[in-house]
Amino acid sequence: MVADDTAPSERRSPPVMGPRLRGLLRLVLLLSALLAVDSVYLGAVRLLEHWRGEPYQDYLYLTTFLVHLALGLLLIPAFLVFGGLHLRRAIRRPNRYAVRAGLGLFASGILVLASGLLLTRFGVFEVNDPGVRGVAYWLHIAAPLVAAWLFVLHRLAGPPIRWAVGMRWAGVAAGLAAALIGWRLAIAPPDTIPDEAAFATTLVRTPGGAAIPARQLMTDASCSECHADIAAGWRMSSHRLSSFNNPFYAFSVNETRRVSMDSSGDMHKARFCAGCHDLVPLLSGAFDDPGFDTASASAQAGLTCTSCHAIAGVNSVLGNADFTIAAPVEYPFEHSDNALLRAIGH
Repeated sequence: MVADDTAPSERRSPPVMGPRLRGLLRLVLLLSALLAVDSVYLGAVRLLEHWRGEPYQDYLYLTTFLVHLALGLLLIPAFLVFGGLHLRRAIRRPNRYAVRAGLGLFASGILVLASGLLLTRFGVFEVNDPGVRGVAYWLHIAAPLVAAWLFVLHRLAGPPIRWAVGMRWAGVAAGLAAALIGWRLAIAPPDTIPDEAAFATTLVRTPGGAAIPARQLMTDASCSECHADIAAGWRMSSHRLSSFNNPFYAFSVNETRRVSMDSSGDMHKARFCAGCHDLVPLLSGAFDDPGFDTASASAQAGLTCTSCHAIAGVNSVLGNADFTIAAPVEYPFEHSDNALLRAIGH
């Protein structure tokens, strides 16, 4: 028989969690479970893009990303309040193994939330250093796995785990994530990239060789809402003044367009320049019109933000614009009215 050397005050200590704290725990677990499903889908899309070399980040992906951000912001106060209250009650409990695992779980949870905040961009707080963001990104991926492992250890040290219930919820989460991924693959597969460049004589390609509407490549005003400093530098840059808004280039390419039309009856020879200088009119199809108004908004756009940031892949190092560019996702609401979009920098 082993003597019980636990202090009487510890033997008579109140329950670790009362009804209110248990309700808060259920909220934390619910938000965490939803985030887990959301994260599986986001991670699967990124892995799918890496594996197939094709863009899969559509409107569903961006909506899911916004849901991820919203759930994370809701989880922060719930997790910190629950963790603080639970820690105050349990820190002196005799089950030191459970206490140590709980402390590790609380610390890893804080790392998950803190790294997520570092990756967001708010009007009063944002981190733009690539090195810091890179560390935060991988920490945000690794810390939840550590937290899940510590949660199991913490629970193993207490009352028996109801594995059947946990496995059922895990199955529901995995099934939902699989359904989202299956929908993306089966219902809305990405267009295939043609073997030949879509806009020869330049090497630019688009998914399926399709044109991209000019408005989808002229989003500089929206981009500047989150990246005002970068936009200010761009306005006086060579990129901004690369097209028909540059009088020296305009004279040269207009002459090339005239010669191309006279010699071959189309603008294909002039496309050789347009692949780097005139992406907006080239990809929208306006460039091929012999009567194209070189004073129009698309002709004066230059190289816009999405001219670079919508590039889905570099096909070779041959130069002359040998890349694939995909149409950016259009949001069905005003960018400036949506705080969540501003928070993630879109």
